[in-house]
Amino acid sequence: MNFDIMGGLAVFGGLAGYIVPFLFVLTAVVFFHELGHFLVARWCGIKVLTFSIGFGPEILGFNDRRGTRWKLSAIPLGGYVRFFGDTNEASAPDQAALARMSDGERKRSFAAQSVIRRAAVVVAGPIANFLLAILIFAGIFMAVGKQTASPRVDAVQPGSAAAAAGFKPGDLVLSIDGTKIDSFADMQRIVSISAGETLTIVVDRGGVPVTLKATPQLHEIKDNFGNVQRIGVLGISRSMAPGDIKTQRMGPLEAVVAGTRETWFLVDRTLAYIGGVFMGREAADQLGGPIRIAQVSSEVASAGFTALIHLTAVLSVSIGLLNLFPIPMLDGGHLLFYGIEALRGRPLSERAQEMGMRIGLAIVVMLMIFATFNDILHLAMS
Repeated sequence: MNFDIMGGLAVFGGLAGYIVPFLFVLTAVVFFHELGHFLVARWCGIKVLTFSIGFGPEILGFNDRRGTRWKLSAIPLGGYVRFFGDTNEASAPDQAALARMSDGERKRSFAAQSVIRRAAVVVAGPIANFLLAILIFAGIFMAVGKQTASPRVDAVQPGSAAAAAGFKPGDLVLSIDGTKIDSFADMQRIVSISAGETLTIVVDRGGVPVTLKATPQLHEIKDNFGNVQRIGVLGISRSMAPGDIKTQRMGPLEAVVAGTRETWFLVDRTLAYIGGVFMGREAADQLGGPIRIAQVSSEVASAGFTALIHLTAVLSVSIGLLNLFPIPMLDGGHLLFYGIEALRGRPLSERAQEMGMRIGLAIVVMLMIFATFNDILHLAMS
């Protein structure tokens, strides 16, 4: 009996190790996304009926003084803000209800707003995600500091792309394809997304600038948590000499600038990866879903709270960018409809919008199934 109790506690503890970090990361990202919609809607004078974290039955909640129901729901895989005059969580207008409203009530409904106001409310969600990432990165840079290593070559692997290009130990990388390089991480970021592409690299060799041509090779590497990544590699190691490694705490303005650059890099890298998938240069098996997020959250949480917060910023960027894709059901799909409405001078017919929503739902469901399949396959192979 004691064995059963201890076994049950061990299982519960193991599950909690996955669930708690997962819920922390996802709830923070979803909350700020929906908060963006909520704040801009309030600013535009739109009545907000519901602010929900999660879907399905309500677990707990309360009404604020303006009548908005804030609630936590049973299925923690997203969230929504429902506006006055909506028939569902996807902001589809309830035409029958709108027809019964007085002029004053219609002015507070989402459907009666101008195209610009509706677009502002919709785009506010992804923008909130990007702002959250910037603030998290800036907070880390101010509180913990940012460690940088100079882009100096310590060693060159025989037979590597760097060896073929003529790199030598002691070379200090100055620029790649005209982009100034300030740290080894700057160089890695460019090289990692440039497999098979010839790069023009200028190095300082004993005070003399030397121009090299290098083509990064595609390699599969495992990160600290066992996740396989396919990236471009030159085959050089960084210098660990005391003068080449430094950790710097930043002031607020400098940290925000650095956080913005970090966020933009993630956007750029994600778009490059997605483009690579469509062009056949990247494998789609790197796409992950809730299972992968839970696994990575658990692994990162074991590395400390700063690492978990960093993951929250990365996921926030991903969610914000994903929602901007022009797929009906997502924010980008709504923006697509509003763009068409602005060009035509009138919205698409209800039937056309309904068909678009069905197609969007099918795409989203297929992506979720594909991502979950990748997650299961990843777990089976790990």
